[in-house]
Amino acid sequence: MASSEQTKTGAKVKIQRFGSYLSGMIMPNIGAFIAWGIITALFIPTGWLPNEDMAKLVSPMITYLLPLLIGFSGGRIVYDLRGGVVGATATMGVIVGADIPMLLGAMIMGPLGGYAIKKFDKMIEGKVKSGFEMLVNNFSAGIIAGILTIIAYKGIGPVVLTLNKTLAAGVQAIVDAHLLPLASIFIEPAKVLFLNNAINHGILSPLGIEQATKAGKSILFLLESNPGPGLGVLLAYILFGKGMSKQSAPGAAIIHFLGGIHEIYFPYILMRPLLLLAVIGGGASGVFTFLLFDAGLVAAPSPGSIFALIAMTPRGHYLGVIAGVLVAAAVSFLISSVILKSSKQTDEDDLTKATEKTSALKGKESRASSLVQPKETQAQQTSGGARHHIAVEKSRADVQKIIFACDAGMGSSAMGASILKNKARKAGLDVSVSNTSITNIPADADIVITHKDLTDRAKAKLPNAEHISVENFLNSPKYEKLLNELVESKGTTAPAEPEGMPIAENEYEDVSKIIFACDAGMGSSAMGASILKNKVQKAGLDVSVSNTSITNLPADADLVITHKDLTDRAKAKLPGAKHISVENFLNSPKYEELLEKLKAAKSLH
Repeated sequence: MASSEQTKTGAKVKIQRFGSYLSGMIMPNIGAFIAWGIITALFIPTGWLPNEDMAKLVSPMITYLLPLLIGFSGGRIVYDLRGGVVGATATMGVIVGADIPMLLGAMIMGPLGGYAIKKFDKMIEGKVKSGFEMLVNNFSAGIIAGILTIIAYKGIGPVVLTLNKTLAAGVQAIVDAHLLPLASIFIEPAKVLFLNNAINHGILSPLGIEQATKAGKSILFLLESNPGPGLGVLLAYILFGKGMSKQSAPGAAIIHFLGGIHEIYFPYILMRPLLLLAVIGGGASGVFTFLLFDAGLVAAPSPGSIFALIAMTPRGHYLGVIAGVLVAAAVSFLISSVILKSSKQTDEDDLTKATEKTSALKGKESRASSLVQPKETQAQQTSGGARHHIAVEKSRADVQKIIFACDAGMGSSAMGASILKNKARKAGLDVSVSNTSITNIPADADIVITHKDLTDRAKAKLPNAEHISVENFLNSPKYEKLLNELVESKGTTAPAEPEGMPIAENEYEDVSKIIFACDAGMGSSAMGASILKNKVQKAGLDVSVSNTSITNLPADADLVITHKDLTDRAKAKLPGAKHISVENFLNSPKYEELLEKLKAAKSLH
């Protein structure tokens, strides 16, 4: 039984990683997809402004531009710019060797190109004579890229082409059999479990693009992006919810439906897992309606906002798309209302715990994995349920860096790091506390804190560090024990300073550029930047406020604001800037504190 559950959990984590990897190749290029979709919707013969000359842009963009961008992104993920160049070059092999858009082929050749040049560079590391580095680097990349391009053209391209056509035929058979609404049985739960990227970016989007190039639209773009099911759940909470869930549901509904951030409604479903029936019913009803109206989109809408859906809707199909969204919302609302009204729970909904569970699903292994304990660690189980692994005994006085680690380096592990960081600061400890993914644990970490399900993986990654396992990142007795030991060994006492942002007021005198940063540089971070920009303008401050992705942080940024889960990545990207972590981009008390400090600093001039 334990082995079976462990296998299922491992499979889910692998699918999550795979989905995240696919998303990393697709998401940075969504703007290009939208550009292609707009040009298609406007200028093809059935578009809003049919133009034979402008329509010539459609085919080259989908045939060459989009696959090359994906190939470059895939290679860059593996091995930065060098990997991106080789990956994009190798992608040309599958492009030229096929008569359909080779998005799937690009997802294969991009990472493969990056991997090949990375392995070669490691193989020759330290063996190149001084003065020949550039020669070797350029020719090695060119030779490897050329070889991979030929292999892709003659070998990989035909295989991917066959796979693509097989998948397309399978999807078409499902559509012809009127069984497509049943896809919601898998897609809607997958969204809540953060497995949707593997489905959406790995299968639906590439096949949807192929359909759109032939028919001018595809229903596949509407399967996962439909905001109707989530809206129905949130509307039911607005009317029949209790406590915090009822109060927060209106704002969540606006962010979800208009902003397209679907993740915001996941905790509401996790509070009542039976609500999965509501989103499945709503999703299936929406797909059925789309089929009735023969609705579809010209490109993938991202984020899944109603505005994005409308923008990607081809001429003459607005009624079908809007009807599908409204039907999905109505059905989901009705089922959710019945479930919430019949709930026997009388206490206020614990939205905090549900949010924590959402983070756990996204950032570490599932709840089922907590039932499986590695044999070598069971003997170390404490009476409180937490386990304490110590790989190497180290004096507490030597501890300088503590790392919280989980699969993605986000979610509750980041919250745990924030908790311990505040405790360490109050105790006057000069100790670095941060969070990251297990794969990115720094080699100089002294102590690594992980959820008990992931400790063995962390130990394998960094065996010479001390490892501490916890049951719950947000509330572990291990934190107090560790802090007491550190305080005793370092001989520190808590400083008598007020709480607040740990940045002195006079450090804000030179702040003229504030950047909000997140993974993609859009969504709630963009809304947060807009909120602070308005506040800065009203305060009459001459400060620039904008948003971008962490990878594109400008070198001249003075202050970077990130969600607490991403602050360490932002610091690594731009260590010379000031950094502020927030719990919520849309409503953080730190904005008012920041404004007051900016006013005080500017008044000194």
